[in-house]
Amino acid sequence: MQLKKIAIATVCVFGLTALTGCNAAEDNKAAVTKAAADTSSTSKPLAVVNGVTISQAQFNILKQDRAAQGQPMNDQTIAALRDSLINAEILAQAGTKQGLDKDPSIQMRLDLAKTQMLAQAYIASYVKSHPITEDAMKAEYDHVKGMMGTKEYEVRHILVDNEAAAQDIIAKLGKKAKFEDLAKKESKDSSASNGGQLGWVAPGNLVKEFADAMVQLKKGEYTKTPVHTKFGWHVIRVDDVRDLKLPPYDQVKDQLRGDMEQQMVKKLVTDLRASAKVE
Repeated sequence: MQLKKIAIATVCVFGLTALTGCNAAEDNKAAVTKAAADTSSTSKPLAVVNGVTISQAQFNILKQDRAAQGQPMNDQTIAALRDSLINAEILAQAGTKQGLDKDPSIQMRLDLAKTQMLAQAYIASYVKSHPITEDAMKAEYDHVKGMMGTKEYEVRHILVDNEAAAQDIIAKLGKKAKFEDLAKKESKDSSASNGGQLGWVAPGNLVKEFADAMVQLKKGEYTKTPVHTKFGWHVIRVDDVRDLKLPPYDQVKDQLRGDMEQQMVKKLVTDLRASAKVE
C-alpha cells in the first residue's frame, strides 16, 4: 500500500527517484537538432526500391525520432537505420502485392496510427507555444520545498482495519511487545514482512493525517493514539530523524520543467475533453 499522495512532480523534483536518462538525451541533443534541420532536404534519395523512392528527408525524420529517444547517432547506427528503412519498404511492397493494404483491420490500424501521431504532434506544438518560464519553475520549486519540510523520518507503522485493533496493538506495546514482531503478525500493509519499516520519508510525501502524527514523535516514540487515514488505522513509530537535504534548483530544473509540462498537458486534455461532444 502506498501512503504517498504528492504528484509525480514532487517526487522527481527532489531526487527521491533516480534521475535516469538525462545524460543520453543531452548527448543526442545535437543529433536531434541536426536531423530536424535536414527533414526538408532535397538531396538525392536515400534509396530507390523497385522504383519507389525513399527520400533523404524521410530518413532524417527517422534519425530525429531515434536520436530523441536517446539512441546514439554514429556511423553504425545510421547504417542500421538505413537498412531498416529499406527493409520496411521491401516488406510493405510485398504486403501491398498480397492485398494487405486493403485489409479492413490494417486500414483501421493505419487510421489509429494517424490519430495518435496527430495527437502527439498537437501536444508538442502546444508545449512549444506555451513554454514553462524560469520564474514559474522557481516558484514551483519553492512551493514544493516548503511543503516537504526540513526534516525526514525513518519510520515504521502497523496498519489495521479498525480503531479497536490499533488500540490493542498500542496496549501490547505498552507491555513491552516488540513493534517489529507485531507489524509482521498484525499489519495488513505490504511493509509487514519488513517489520513495518517504510524507510526514510519526508512529511510532504505522506497523507496529511499520517504526516501530522509522525512529526509529533521523537526518536524511539510511537503513537499512543491510533491514527486514521483513508488506508485504515495506523500505529506509527519513529526510529530516527535527520535534516532533509534537497537537491539545489539548478540540479533538478530540467526535470521540473518536464514535470510541469506533463501537468500542463494533463490540464489541456481535461479542458478539451470537457468541451468535446462525446456520445
